[in-house]
Amino acid sequence: MRFAIFSDIHANLEALEAVLKDARERKCTHFVCLGDVVGYNASPRECVKRIRELDCPVVKGNHDEQASLPAPSSDFNELAERAIKWTRDNLTDDDKKWLRDLPLQRRVHDFTIVHATLDTPGQWSYVFNNLDAAASFTYQRTNVCFFGHTHVPMVFIRDQGVRRERIEHIRIEPARKYFINAGSVGQPRDGNWRAAYCIYDVENNLVELLRVKYDLATVQRKIAEAGLPRLLAERLAIGR
Repeated sequence: MRFAIFSDIHANLEALEAVLKDARERKCTHFVCLGDVVGYNASPRECVKRIRELDCPVVKGNHDEQASLPAPSSDFNELAERAIKWTRDNLTDDDKKWLRDLPLQRRVHDFTIVHATLDTPGQWSYVFNNLDAAASFTYQRTNVCFFGHTHVPMVFIRDQGVRRERIEHIRIEPARKYFINAGSVGQPRDGNWRAAYCIYDVENNLVELLRVKYDLATVQRKIAEAGLPRLLAERLAIGR
């Protein structure tokens, strides 16, 4: 079994299609989405439709939650809230219900998936350092857990202690636990504009973090045509 695991699509259809195509070319047999299907970019309906067609395991992200609510929230900055308001206006009631009903975490095969953290998944906390990761490890019941939310691919490993790694290939060892961020499909923030995702090869106990080029110009044009803030298009090109 080869799982393509991806997060933070953020209504970037071109990046999502590029990731799915790459995953199929790499012989992936299953797909898993770690949340934030919508927000920021200009193809929310299309991305929801695409993920629902995959009929794969999905967990809820904070933008998914906010897009499904009837009113604005003080949880977002002005840029994110402008995009979410536009997203709400461009989703169907059925889309919103689907997003609203997504679970916060779940087990898939022999691993766990969550958008943010395992200790407080509905508070949308960020995991950037070893201390943040340690809290989630306390609640992790499987060797491997995949998460998103930060838009930065990274790996936390717990054995004698907790350490963070920026590596592209991870050999899963049974005596350790792994908390793995798959990065962002639709709005990377690690200085690399290419869409990020990972593949978990269950039989070979190997996780590979990958990057894929996509049609950036089309996504930027769609953002402009939708009347969304120009900064949302500009930041895609620099991966910030």
